Amino acid sequence: MAGGQLHVLATLDQAKTQWYHFMTIVIAGMGFFTDAYDLFCISLVTKLLGRLYYTDPTHKDPGSLPPNVSAAVNGVALCGTLAGQLFFGWLGDKLGRKSVYGFTLILMVVCSIASGLSIGQTPNAVIGTLCFFRFWLGFGIGGDYPLSATIMSEYANKKTRGAFIAAVFAMQGFGILFGTIVALIVSAAFRNAFPAPAYFVDAKASLVPEADYVWRVILMFGTIPAALTYYWRMKMPETARYTALIVGNTKQAAADMAKVLKKDIEEEQADRQVVASETWGLFSSQFLRRHGLHLLATSSTWFLLDIAFYSQNLFQKDIFTKVGWIPPARTMNAIEEVFRISRAQALIALCGTIPGYWFTVALIDVVGRFWIQIMGFFMMTVFMIALGAPYEHWTKPSNHTGFVVLYGLTFFFANFGPNSTTFIVPAEIFPARLRSTCHGISAAAGKAGAIIGAFGFLYAAQDPKKPDAGYSPGIGIRNALFVLAVTNFLGMLMSLFVPESKGMSLEELSKENVGDDDNI
Repeated sequence: MAGGQLHVLATLDQAKTQWYHFMTIVIAGMGFFTDAYDLFCISLVTKLLGRLYYTDPTHKDPGSLPPNVSAAVNGVALCGTLAGQLFFGWLGDKLGRKSVYGFTLILMVVCSIASGLSIGQTPNAVIGTLCFFRFWLGFGIGGDYPLSATIMSEYANKKTRGAFIAAVFAMQGFGILFGTIVALIVSAAFRNAFPAPAYFVDAKASLVPEADYVWRVILMFGTIPAALTYYWRMKMPETARYTALIVGNTKQAAADMAKVLKKDIEEEQADRQVVASETWGLFSSQFLRRHGLHLLATSSTWFLLDIAFYSQNLFQKDIFTKVGWIPPARTMNAIEEVFRISRAQALIALCGTIPGYWFTVALIDVVGRFWIQIMGFFMMTVFMIALGAPYEHWTKPSNHTGFVVLYGLTFFFANFGPNSTTFIVPAEIFPARLRSTCHGISAAAGKAGAIIGAFGFLYAAQDPKKPDAGYSPGIGIRNALFVLAVTNFLGMLMSLFVPESKGMSLEELSKENVGDDDNI
């Protein structure tokens, strides 16, 4: 597309915000709502799984998942997500964004139901089945990342593109909150219907048989929002940028966008050879020269962010227990523990996570991606140090509220910061034919960080003198918080290589309006 921007794409860039933009946000956003629900609801029920399948009534404390089992349950969906991001990111550029968009949703619905139906005669069989289906659930979730981001960026106008993509991603916050609300309602209902004593009063009676239904209902409930949006995903037309720049059919692109914009778009006849003239790929010298540093920056910052973000999210319950905000497990029955964990995580989601997302939506096209990401990483570093340095101070009962406030602020600045911007920028700065692939690579790097966070934090945060049963001594939560502070600081440094994309067209950012022979 040497020499300028196609008319249909220029029309999209200048289009006024209208109904189809909001419909796209809802359709793509409900996928992220479901993604967050499915990924993070497991943290609400892992304590219950430990009680159900690994409790020895003769022991003074209720059962917990063995280290290898806990790591698998918490991390297997992240492994699937990483694989799905790479595969569906590549497929989105090969077959089209819409062509594979519905399949990811079907996979999520089926595997979410199957996860809740996990059965077996032994604990290993139940957990093994659960992990199998959660891997494939994660695989479907992985596809949603590059596809939703790419579709929203290619539909949006350039003035408010950042806010639209951020709004899609912000649905993740509501998905996390919805998961805690479902867990609260389900656990409260079972708690009232099947009252039981605390574990230290009567170990066997504290675990009613009906508790086995609690975690299954919570896991399966995530299918509902995903299933509701399938029809609308299938009605969406392919993005004009894919149709025009990759397929080379500008007349079809103009016709599709004329329907959604509800205005006539007169498009020049496609010069297929011009549109498709640049065929250099991901491993070419041209890509390395134009976008190699960009891909390194988007991948490394997402990787470093997710080490901290996922370790915080998945192990909130453990941190809150260690600082005394959630009572010791032996003082509660199994269902009561689910209720207490859900209530604590709901408060964090409501006060820190969700506001952070929507601050980004409101300000990203004003402040810009670059400064929000730098600020977010910096503030996360500060708050991690503020939590870790006086850690013994925060463990005292009189100081628990202060700990929770600071902990909530780290989530606020993660979401009003790099957790949003690392999702947005890769959907803007790469060329159309590699956009979904590069977003998938960046997101997969993030999930590699999440896996390190999920597996590493579990072991690293163990008390060096009194680790949990089955665990080796770790470095303790205080030192683990310092490690997370360092990763956030490194993320801030790597953010210096991320380009600002505010107010520019996708073709200008990706240099698709210049040829190989132009000066770049």
